[in-house]
Formats: sequence, C-alpha cells, structure tokens
Amino acid sequence: MLVKKFLCAPGPTAVPAEILNEMAKPLIHHRTPQFDAIVAENAELLKQVFKTKNPVVTFTSSGTGAMEASVTNFLSKGDKAIVVSAGKFGERFAEICTAYGVEVVELKADYGKDVKPAAVAEALKANPDTKAVYTEYSETSTAVAFDVKGIADVVRKTGALMIVDAITAVGAMEFEMDAWGVDVAVAGSQKSFMIPPGLSFLSVSEKGLKAMEKSTLPKYYFDIAGEIKANGKSTTAWTPAVTIMIGLNYALKMMISEGIDNVVKRHFIVAEAIRVGVQAIGLKLFADVPNVRPSDAVTAVRVPEGVDGKKIPGLMQDKFGVTVAGGQGSMAGNIFRLGSLGYMDKTDVIVQLQAMELALKELGYKFEAGKSVAAGQKYLMDNMKF
Repeated sequence: MLVKKFLCAPGPTAVPAEILNEMAKPLIHHRTPQFDAIVAENAELLKQVFKTKNPVVTFTSSGTGAMEASVTNFLSKGDKAIVVSAGKFGERFAEICTAYGVEVVELKADYGKDVKPAAVAEALKANPDTKAVYTEYSETSTAVAFDVKGIADVVRKTGALMIVDAITAVGAMEFEMDAWGVDVAVAGSQKSFMIPPGLSFLSVSEKGLKAMEKSTLPKYYFDIAGEIKANGKSTTAWTPAVTIMIGLNYALKMMISEGIDNVVKRHFIVAEAIRVGVQAIGLKLFADVPNVRPSDAVTAVRVPEGVDGKKIPGLMQDKFGVTVAGGQGSMAGNIFRLGSLGYMDKTDVIVQLQAMELALKELGYKFEAGKSVAAGQKYLMDNMKF
C-alpha cells in the first residue's frame, strides 16, 4: 500500500519543491562572479533574519560546527564560562568547552525546565571572572524555550559575552540579536531555513569581535576572522556546499518575502495548534508549562502510561508516513517530539495529529478518535487566516 511521506521532525525539515528545483540546476564553480554574488547576497539577507547589523558568517558544517566556533574563537584555555544546561544541547556546550580546557560553571535544571535569569545573575556575581555565558534558546531535546532576552539583560551589564545556540530558534521564534544585546548567535540550515543539513551560521557583535582578538584557543577551519575577511571579498574561506548555498539564497528570499515577523507568527500558530491538539486527548506536554515557555520549533509530548513510547515515532513514520522524533538519551521512550519548524503550515498540523492518533490507537491508548485533530483544526480556524 502506498504510504505518502511527510517530514515533520525538528530537523532536518522539509524542503520546498521550488528550492529543490533550484538546487538541481547545473553546478557552478564557487570561485566565479556568479557565486560571489550569491555569497554576498546571502550574508546581507541573513542579517535580516538575525535582526542584526553584525557580520553573519556561513560555515559548511552542521550547527555543532558553529557551536564549536563560538568557543574556540572567543576564549582561551583556562578561561571560565557559565553554561546554562537543561537538555542535550546545553550539555553539548559544556562538553565543547571542557574539550578545549575551558573551566565550566554549569547551571543545570531538570529536563523540561529552564534556568531563570536570576540564577545567571547569581552565578555571575559568584564568578566575576566569567568570560562568556552560553545558553540555548530553543532546547530541541526538551522543547523548552529559555528566556534569552532576560538572560542577555543580565549578561550585558558585565564584561562577559552572551553566546546563544539559536539553531532551532532563529527564524522560528522572536529573536532580536542587536536589540537584546546578544554577542554571538548560531543557527543551522536544516531548521527554519528549509534547506538540507550542511550549513551553519554565526553572527558576532562588536564586543565579540574585540574578544576574538584575545582568544588563543586553536582554530583553523572554523576561523571566524578568516571567514569575515573572505566575505568582505564576496567569497568564502574554504570550498562551500555550493548547492546548499544556492538553496539558502532562494529560501532567504522566501522568508523575507513572507516577512520575518510573519514567519515567526506562523511558527507560533502551528506549534500552539499542535499543543492544543495533543492535550485534547489527555496527553501532557514535557515542558513544565506554565513555569517555562514551550518552544515553537518543536513540541515534546510525554508518553502516556502503558504505551511503549519507543514505538510511537517508528509507527508514525513507517505505517502512517509522518516522520517525527523520539526522545534523546534518558528521554528515549518517555517522550516523542512533533515538529513545527521551517516549511510548516496548517495542513502539517492535521497530518501530524492524525498520524499520532493512529499510532496511539494501535498501541492501546484510549481516547476519543479525532478529538486532537478537531481541537487543532479549531485553533487554526480561530487564529490563522486561510
């Protein structure tokens, strides 16, 4: 039997057909005027998405490459960094810092919760020699959003850098890099940018550029200064992922044509419709709402008692055609994650909720069939212009 496929994960995300067609055109060389024009235009369009006047460099890597660059380009061995950690990606920041000999003060919270700005303020007061504060914005593993604006208000009053993993947040949630006082922000191509994995982005403030001059950690490929210098000549320091860069150019124009604020609003409406839908059949969010803000990039749902949670993503994908994500690490089998990121619209809400219901029914969960779909649909009808 035919099973139509829908990619609804929190990354990689679905790629619009128009972008796939653009990327399928004959390859061009990366050291040509034609490609130089794309590099230059991408750099300017990315500033609009990050809402910054600062440089935004592009690396050919996954988002983790830009995370590593946000350590190696701004710190030195023995420096102290505060890392806000309440999920797998906050833990990754701590692991990268540790790998490079940076002293880590880890502000931990239970999965599903966040770390408040007041806790960051206390940590900075206790550690006045802190050189940087690292935090997630949208913690993809738990679907919790951190108060980046509030944390930035605290950090900007000190000499420390404010460094944000915004990989699933930029383009999906409100983000004002300059206005909020964020010094370094990283993002990834396979999220709200609607293109395949392979590119990461990093923007750096004037304060960050000055800190780069003092950094002595080793860096070569992920050398921000070298990339900024190359971008000034409308080129890249190293061989880029040419076809994905071309796809990025088309995707950025799509996003800006829609309007970045409208893109963010769409993400919220789609995510909220999913949240309303899952709760309508008695499921609970993993994010500790209302004490924390849920991410608009992904919704983590607690597996109901008596259901084999590890089977939910597989059933949804293999039998019902909808690819979502399971839990990571200790959360495997305890949660499943429904995406609302990138090339997502109202129909994707219904598709996900329907596949979720079908999978849960097969696994023995008792609920009124169609109730989540109806609740999600009603929210969309009340809040989205059709």
